[in-house]
Amino acid sequence: MHTEDYAITFACYNQLQYTKLCIESLLDTGVEPAKIVAVDNNSIDDTRSYLDSLNLGGCIFNKSNLGCGTAWNQGILKLQAEWTVIMNNDVVVTTGWLDGLLEIAQKHNLGICSPALIESEILDYNLASFAQDAAQRMQSVVHQGVSHAICMLVHSSVWQQVGYFRSMPRLLGYEDTLFFNEARATGINMGTTGAAWLHHFGSITQKAMKLERGLANTNELVDTRLKRAVRLPWWQRKLYKLRHKRRQRIWKAEELAKYGMTLHGIRQSGEFIWL
Repeated sequence: MHTEDYAITFACYNQLQYTKLCIESLLDTGVEPAKIVAVDNNSIDDTRSYLDSLNLGGCIFNKSNLGCGTAWNQGILKLQAEWTVIMNNDVVVTTGWLDGLLEIAQKHNLGICSPALIESEILDYNLASFAQDAAQRMQSVVHQGVSHAICMLVHSSVWQQVGYFRSMPRLLGYEDTLFFNEARATGINMGTTGAAWLHHFGSITQKAMKLERGLANTNELVDTRLKRAVRLPWWQRKLYKLRHKRRQRIWKAEELAKYGMTLHGIRQSGEFIWL
């Protein structure tokens, strides 16, 4: 299983219960512990002792919260591979997720490939059964030009062409937007596939950081002024957003008509809401 040269890395900051669920799901789906690198951004709970108890490919313990970009770069460089998965620690993966990402990335020549996902703060459905059925139904669906940082498979050639993530702690999660913009500007092919599914508990670390700073969940962590780091002029960013929303509407209509679902769902009151 998983014969390709791959590595998996994630950053974590407290929220140990989610990190445990994430790692357990990785191991349950056939990921070798030696392929996992965990980067802890100075957690004050029992995260360090838990990670120390595992025989992972690498554990990095930062003395302060260096942000996502720096932590991701540390993990990527600690265990260098042809394919690297960068993911959140508040996700649960499912059987076949990595094979699905690798197969679609290679088939469609994608430098960056993300899985479909369900988001909810609770996992109140049979994820394994759901994901198996969804992947079978949606395996041929690929949203070209769109990926997300909740989980992304990245080919090593992307680091050479685009570079790594912006290492600025006060970006506070905006690193992925900058990275995707650079990738698009460089002509990197990216996509999101229905051949792989995961459950996302909903930006648990981001919410914890907002709570620490006295911010409401509706507020953004990053200082709006830092968004100027995106080198595109405002009108070009706006045009991209308009085109992206139009594509999303088209994808949603087509997929609901054909499959009764889309590549992004929210679980509410025991029902799936498709976006």
